[in-house]
Amino acid sequence: MAVFGTVFMPKMAMATFENQKWSETQVVSSDAISMHPGAHVLHYSSTCFEGLKAFRHEDGGIYVFRMDQNVARFKQSSQLLNLPPVDDAQISKMILDIVAMYADEVPEPPGSMYIRPTHIGMEASIGKAAAPSATSMMYVLLSPVGDYFAGGAKPLRLLLDETGMRCAPHMGMIKSGGNYASALGPILEARSEVQADQILFCPNGDVQETGAANFVLIDGNEIITKALDSSFLHGVTRSSVLTLAADMGMTVSERDITVEELLERAQKPGTEAALSGTAAVLTPVGTFIHNGKEYQVGNGEPGETTMKLRQRLNDIQWGKAQDKHNWLVKIA
Repeated sequence: MAVFGTVFMPKMAMATFENQKWSETQVVSSDAISMHPGAHVLHYSSTCFEGLKAFRHEDGGIYVFRMDQNVARFKQSSQLLNLPPVDDAQISKMILDIVAMYADEVPEPPGSMYIRPTHIGMEASIGKAAAPSATSMMYVLLSPVGDYFAGGAKPLRLLLDETGMRCAPHMGMIKSGGNYASALGPILEARSEVQADQILFCPNGDVQETGAANFVLIDGNEIITKALDSSFLHGVTRSSVLTLAADMGMTVSERDITVEELLERAQKPGTEAALSGTAAVLTPVGTFIHNGKEYQVGNGEPGETTMKLRQRLNDIQWGKAQDKHNWLVKIA
């Protein structure tokens, strides 16, 4: 099986913004794009993207999960980066049309078609360090992917970092490549030094998110996660998991949580922790590493509630449970 996200469909949907308007959408080869070496994106990181999935159901239908939320965040990211305004209807149609073109290539569960809308500044101007790109390109890549848990749902080891941040606070809610790049150095260091899988960034003791996913703590019937603000990414999977938790009768607490409280709760029997994201859905956390000491979360194994929430979400995505929140859009 190919590494997750390394196989692409041969065509993609693309549109360009020039002279204050978007071009008609084209279907072009996905193996290359043409841009000037002085393109704004290459020098000043005017780029954002999204990650969502299409799923094959038993009846042969292909369904895209929560596209409206991803399109809204894509539009917001573009706006906050001062890229040209995204046309909701156009990008939505680009997504649905290109997925429909490759409907036969959407894998059976537990696989899916990963969808990557991308928006980049194209203006050739290295003098625009403090000005936005007047031109841009928007495209939608497709990548068929297998089960992220192919090797089993092994609980993760997280290093709690109270000194660093994933990215600049005002950039947190933007899904932009620079945010991932800024977290990469500390993550690699944590892997090398304490064999951590990820860093849970907790600036000044405030538990936020990891380098690539939101964080939730489950204590009995309560699920706790940081309330939305501009400092971290507003995950679509996070939102879905919290909704399903409420459906199960759980208490959903969106509030600040300190490292001190996190470690105190983590050591109680039955406590669970997990990371939420499009790729891994809900990944169990088994160990926290803090100030050179390791803290086991609950019994250190994948939590029952974590796996139940993950299964409930998968069942909706795969068409095995009722979609009562109207999260799925059928395209074929």
